[in-house]
Amino acid sequence: MTSYVIEADGGSRGNPGPAGYGAVVMDASDGQVLAEAAEAIGVTTNNVAEYRGLIAGLQAVLRLGGEGAPVAVRMDSKLVIEQMAGRWKIKNEGLRPLALEAGALVRRLRVTEWTWIPRERNKHADRLANEAMDAAAQGLTWKAGGTTQPELQEEPPAAGGQPSAAGGQPPSARTKAPTAPSPSAPSPSAPPSVAHQTDLLDIGAISEISAPTASTAAAQQRAAKAPAKGTGWAPPTRVATSLLLLRHGETALSVERRFSGRGDAELTPNGLAQAAAAAERLSREPYRLDVIVSSPLKRARQTAEAVARRTGLDVEVEEDLRELDFGDWEGHTFTEVQRRWPAELSAWFADPETAPPGGESFATVARRVQAAGERLVERYEGKTVLAVSHVTPIKMLLRLALTAPLESLYRMHLDVACLSLIEYYADGPAVVKSFNDTSHLRR
Repeated sequence: MTSYVIEADGGSRGNPGPAGYGAVVMDASDGQVLAEAAEAIGVTTNNVAEYRGLIAGLQAVLRLGGEGAPVAVRMDSKLVIEQMAGRWKIKNEGLRPLALEAGALVRRLRVTEWTWIPRERNKHADRLANEAMDAAAQGLTWKAGGTTQPELQEEPPAAGGQPSAAGGQPPSARTKAPTAPSPSAPSPSAPPSVAHQTDLLDIGAISEISAPTASTAAAQQRAAKAPAKGTGWAPPTRVATSLLLLRHGETALSVERRFSGRGDAELTPNGLAQAAAAAERLSREPYRLDVIVSSPLKRARQTAEAVARRTGLDVEVEEDLRELDFGDWEGHTFTEVQRRWPAELSAWFADPETAPPGGESFATVARRVQAAGERLVERYEGKTVLAVSHVTPIKMLLRLALTAPLESLYRMHLDVACLSLIEYYADGPAVVKSFNDTSHLRR
C-alpha cells in the first residue's frame, strides 16, 4: 500500500484579508508529487485558510485511492498541527467545524504523523497558496501546474438597468468559467463530513440539507402577473411580499445539543426571554407585521405567541413549517446516534431520500416546506408575514430564495431566536435581505 505525505499551507493578506490555501501530496517512498491543490477563498483569516489547506490535502489523498492508507501530515501551522493531534483545545468556535471536517477525513485514512515544520521547509504548499491568491487578484483562477485561466465576469448593467450581453452572447455565457469542485465541498460520492453532520441537528450551530428544487406553478403564476420578468438590476415595480423568518428560542435540548425534531420541547426561561426580545423588536418600526404563522410545535408557538401579544395579531398554525422528524434519534446527541446507528446515520447523510429510523427524510421536508412557502407568498401577496419555525425549514426557504446548490445548506448557521428576511417580487427573483440577525438579543 502506498504511503503518503501531505504538506499544506494557507494564508491571508491581512488577517482577515484575501486568503488562499495550497496542498501537495507526495509518495512517502520517493517524494514524487502525486497531486496539488490550491484555491483562493475570499476574505478570511490565516487559520481558516490553513485548515482549508489541510482538508484539501486529505481529500486529495482519498481521490488518489488512499482510503485507509498511512499518511504523514506536515504543516508550518503550529495551531492546526497541535489541535489535530489532540494536544491543544479548539477555543475558536469558528475553527471547530473545519477541525471536525478534517477529523472526518482523517478517520478514512491512517494518519501516522502530525508534524510542525518551519516555513522554509513548506515552500511547495506556500507557493501554491500564493499562486492561488495572486491569480484571484488578477481575476484569474488557479489550475494545477501553476497556470491560470481567466474568469468570465458578469457584465455590469447596461442602460435602462438591464444586464448587457458581451459580444452578443446570451446571459448564460457571461457566468464564471467552470472550475474544479472546491476541495472543501462534500464529494458527491461520499457522505458529508462530521463538520457537516454535527451541524445537521436542531442544536446550536445547525445546517440542514434539502433536495434540489424546481420551478413551481405558484412561482410561475406570480411571475405571469407582471408584464415582463425582472432580472434584479431594475427596481421592483410592485410591492414586495416580505417573509420574516424567526427561529424559535432556546430549549433544553438545544442547550444540550441533542436531536430536536418533532419532540414538543418547551422554551427554557432564557428561551422565553429571547422570544420576548424578538417580539419587542418586531413590534417597532420598521416592522409592520400583517400576519403571524407558526410551526405547530410548542417551542415555535411559544415564540410566535410572544410576538402576537406585542402586535395584537393572531397566530395561524402552518403544519408544514414543523421541524424534520428524527424518529428514533429524537433526544439523542450526535455521538450517541453515531455509536448506536452508524450504518443508518451514514446512509441518511449520503442520500436526502433516506430517513432516520422511524423518521422523515430531508427530501420529504424540502418538498413540504417549499409548498408551504409558496402558499404563504401567494396567499399574502404584498404583505409582511412572520413565519416562526425551525432550522431545517428556515434554511430550506433561504436556499430556495437564493437558488443555491445543495452544499450551501452546510455553510449556513442559524442561532436560536435569529431573524432572516426574504422579499418576493412578482416581476423578479426573491431577494434575501438579512440572515441570522440576532441584534435584538444583545440589547
